[in-house]
Amino acid sequence: MASISTQSLDFTVTHRGNSYPVSLCPDATVDQLQSTLEELTSVPRANQKLLYKGKKSALREGDALAAAGFKTGLKVQMLGSTAEELGEMKQVEGEHQRRERIMKERALKPQAKVRSTASPSSSAALQFRFHEIVPLPHLPSPESARALLARLASDPAIVHVMQQHRFAVGTLTELAPHEQPHLLGLNVNAGQAIKLRLRTDAYDGFRTYKEVRRVLCHELTHNVWGDHDNNFKELNSQLNREVAGFERSAAEGAHQLRSSTGAYEPLEADAHMGHVLGGSSTGAAQDSREERRRRMLEATMSRLRREEEELEQSCGTAGPAADQQS
Repeated sequence: MASISTQSLDFTVTHRGNSYPVSLCPDATVDQLQSTLEELTSVPRANQKLLYKGKKSALREGDALAAAGFKTGLKVQMLGSTAEELGEMKQVEGEHQRRERIMKERALKPQAKVRSTASPSSSAALQFRFHEIVPLPHLPSPESARALLARLASDPAIVHVMQQHRFAVGTLTELAPHEQPHLLGLNVNAGQAIKLRLRTDAYDGFRTYKEVRRVLCHELTHNVWGDHDNNFKELNSQLNREVAGFERSAAEGAHQLRSSTGAYEPLEADAHMGHVLGGSSTGAAQDSREERRRRMLEATMSRLRREEEELEQSCGTAGPAADQQS
């Protein structure tokens, strides 16, 4: 009769920067391993995703560890959120959805003080947009990824830019950090799909909203220009100016569209609301305010140019023509 080895399997499981040594019998099952990991990390078994070298297929609860490719010295990475974190995410998503609903309602309401050289029609709003949002279901918390993608798609500044430049994108989805670690964004076939890196490298959260939105503006520019040439840089800078100008004007209140740049600016009536009771505003005070705005805009654009140079190194979209992107 053949003897059964009783030597244990000793390997390490990492989760969000923490390492957990695990020692189990070779005939222990995946179910037993997941129960052990749940005790160590508080990540429910249903939320656990194990990545390791030599993995050939999806793990089943009844599989023996040795048969599933586990061996002594193996390094395993576990992805997954705790039950408590999932509850917090749902609360945050609910708040984001509430805010998005309010912003959409405000965007649809006619503004009495708004003067614009262009008013997007309802047909344009239906055509020039993201037609589908697709998070990656095999990554942790796809519902959180969907909420972030939906927030980007409904961002009033992004909606304005897409309608202003007649951009249409088939699918807005995400890039998995472990699948394409060198990329932050990718435009497929001039707008057939845009893929964005939403998550941190360690899968322990999401990148900041403004970082992801800046990458989105970059990839939207690839709807027109394939290579990172001067044409691309000029249009991309314009999109960033329009997004910044739209948000600045929204924060200040009433706004109008400047035909030269496509950016929203305050109405002239609002620009002269610096009067003091019993007196009048001075030219020096007005110049000072305009000078401050000019310096702030120059500083913002300088920062965006530096960030854009870095972003070009992490963009997977390039080609002699937009229709050759892949």
